[in-house]
Amino acid sequence: MSRVVLATHNRHKVAEFAGIVSRVRPDLEVVGYDGPEPVEDGVTFAQNALIKARAAAAHTGLPALADDSGVCVDVLGGSPGVFSAYWAGHRKDDAANLALLLDQLFDVAGPYRGAHYNSTIALVVPGGDERTVEGIWPGRLATEPRGEGGFGYDPVFVPDDDAAGRTAAELTAEEKNAVSHRARAFEALAPLLAAL
Repeated sequence: MSRVVLATHNRHKVAEFAGIVSRVRPDLEVVGYDGPEPVEDGVTFAQNALIKARAAAAHTGLPALADDSGVCVDVLGGSPGVFSAYWAGHRKDDAANLALLLDQLFDVAGPYRGAHYNSTIALVVPGGDERTVEGIWPGRLATEPRGEGGFGYDPVFVPDDDAAGRTAAELTAEEKNAVSHRARAFEALAPLLAAL
């Protein structure tokens, strides 16, 4: 079985990526990364994804995948965007980030709560190629959290393509993995993984 390292210490992302990868390349094992975290000082999703993938590839000698993703809110000019993980400060606190975003939007009416998730995935092969692909998942933000699944902003993100109006946190892992921003980015990445 071939292996690829996922450049994250976030166990939720590892599980989510493993589920997505298994749909396209069941023979490709996604392994977690235990090396040092690089400084993510890029100002775009692509820059940060490449920073992480390069570090993981250099540390492990394996092909590396890295995702940089976030929620982009229309009325906030695309913020939190690349700063989604740190929206409420440097601690990467999902609950605090979500609370701050909801507070900032407390008086914004439903028609103006448009948002999308963006996922940019980088693939870095040691001594070889570097590529990035992007996936967009359009939706809107609910006024209060719903659901027990997912992580990050999932409890308030209502995808446009869910007819029942469920949040991403109310979808099953299988449902989310089939249509999410990461799934969409991964579809674009699949041909590149076929060459590994």
